[in-house]
Amino acid sequence: MHAPDVEELARVASAGDLAALNVLLVAVRPEVLRVCVRLLPNREDAEEACQDTLLAVARGLPRFEGRSAFRTWMYRLATNRSRSAYRRTRSHVPAGSDDVLAEVADPRRTSMIAATRLDLLDAMAQLRPELAEAVALRDVLDLSYAEIAVLHQVPEGTVKSRIHQARRELRKLLTA
Repeated sequence: MHAPDVEELARVASAGDLAALNVLLVAVRPEVLRVCVRLLPNREDAEEACQDTLLAVARGLPRFEGRSAFRTWMYRLATNRSRSAYRRTRSHVPAGSDDVLAEVADPRRTSMIAATRLDLLDAMAQLRPELAEAVALRDVLDLSYAEIAVLHQVPEGTVKSRIHQARRELRKLLTA
């Protein structure tokens, strides 16, 4: 049995077919979770962001106009929900609270890679959306330039340019 065509399922589900919506949500959940896990420092936050994303997909699909590929829209939702989960986590840390900060930064709970991801999320939030999406799809999700071009419905050269610009801006932000 072959995997369902996500773009077709999204089109049918956006027209109000609840069975197609259910199949779509089951089909994309692993992909959404992968995005969230790669962006957030712990599994619980990633699971929560994944659920928030799937709920946003279900609620927003009737209004999805298809100006971009469904997956591009879904990745944007997942990235935004991951950023929100990260901000919520950070906002629960009282300013100047060394004990709480020490607990959050405990290396047994937060790896160096996770801390780097958090810095990356902060920096990516400062980029223009089309740059942040392109670099996330390439460097976080390992999609090819051609796949990103198809998802964004732009030439491959535009994708390469956006990724180059995003990396240059991220380098400045992360070394500042």
